[in-house]
Amino acid sequence: MELNLTPNTILDVQLGYAKRVLSLLPTVYGANPKACVVTFGCQQNVSDSERLKGMLFEMGYTLIDDIDNADFIIFKTCAVREHAEDRVFGNIGMTKQIKKDRPNTIVAVCGCMSQQEHIAEKIRKSYPYVDFVLGTHVEHRLPEFIYKRLSGGKRVFELSMEDNTVIEDVPVKRDGKFKGWLPIMYGCNNFCTYCIVPYVRGRERSREPEKIIAEARQMIKDGYKDITLLGQNVNSYGKGCSHGVNFAKLLRMINDIEGEFVIRFMTSHPKDCTIELLDTIKECKKVTRHLHLPFQSGSSRILKLMNRYYDREQYLELIKNAKERIPDVDLTSDIIVGFPGETYEDFKETLSLVNEVKFASLFTFIYSKRKGTPAATMDDPISRVEKGRWFSELLKVQEKVAEENIQKFIGKTFRVLCDAVSERDGYMQGHTQGTAVIEFKGDKSMLGEFVNIKVEAYDNGLLGKII
Repeated sequence: MELNLTPNTILDVQLGYAKRVLSLLPTVYGANPKACVVTFGCQQNVSDSERLKGMLFEMGYTLIDDIDNADFIIFKTCAVREHAEDRVFGNIGMTKQIKKDRPNTIVAVCGCMSQQEHIAEKIRKSYPYVDFVLGTHVEHRLPEFIYKRLSGGKRVFELSMEDNTVIEDVPVKRDGKFKGWLPIMYGCNNFCTYCIVPYVRGRERSREPEKIIAEARQMIKDGYKDITLLGQNVNSYGKGCSHGVNFAKLLRMINDIEGEFVIRFMTSHPKDCTIELLDTIKECKKVTRHLHLPFQSGSSRILKLMNRYYDREQYLELIKNAKERIPDVDLTSDIIVGFPGETYEDFKETLSLVNEVKFASLFTFIYSKRKGTPAATMDDPISRVEKGRWFSELLKVQEKVAEENIQKFIGKTFRVLCDAVSERDGYMQGHTQGTAVIEFKGDKSMLGEFVNIKVEAYDNGLLGKII
């Protein structure tokens, strides 16, 4: 229905449906209809859910966190690992009784998992109480689908991916008050052999820089002081676009906005991390000194099988450049243990790289087979039990590295955003310019404020005092 419409017209059509839903809801549910958005997976999914919530709010729903009392339930799903899919199906199954008790309740599934044909077919056959399934490219049409279902329409399974347009100005209902997500691009062109993301998120699509800057300005005006830029590969921002703004230039543009706030970003692909970007991080005072660079494996042989576009030596050269330009850089990474064809000798190269780089923290995973990816067809002779042993060995190595790293913070002072109440009685907490958490004496009145903290000790966490 949207093939010949402009992005603005597409949004106008959906806002029109939102008004119809607003007038229709009281006749179905009475006063105060409630909606619940359940989110699984990455920060990009969290950001997408904030836009789903924005549209639901426009339609007249009150947003709640309890599916048992919701009139509309939508699951925002993740397809990166099998465990995430299992959790989603478990939660969907819980709605069977809800639909039995309250037949007018609408249950929907959207996101990366639902974009896969075999998943949508499983829901169609095994979960007849699910009202509609939406792929990643049609979530902006939520008002349309709700209106049609409330009007007596049939179940909907919409997985089309033809339209690569970025729909701007979708209403947003953010979860946080001073920490917020800001998507700058969608999709991925890398096609790592283990990853399902390009197949479910589609190809890279960058937002226009003026739209990003406008949203950043509004966030700052609304009191947001910690802004994280999001994309499957933020380093690719602007590729193929006529505006000529790459990711480094975009960072500088946001850095130049007036106000006291910090800028974070994720995720970065090593192959696109340039010297220009490293210099930008160094020179921009509001950009945190944190660089998340997933290397996945320390073996060049396995990296080639993964289709990562770099080898071990190139990755270590990038790390060297980062440390030379940003001496206080906080490096984090992702690792996959037990990729098909990986031997223990390959795995030991991963251990040696971890010991050499000294990452602040790691996100570590045992390989999860994803249907539809090239890796899913590769020979995988190593048992899950053996991979588990490797995984435990990796955790022990990183634990030792983390203990060494933590000492570098003692005696230093950081400008910290007070962002949470600590589990320690009478303490608050915030983050350094990287990922380390500092706890300090304070109360809830400090939430959302910047304070200068001197780190004094380590006791199951960094402890500091306000200066």
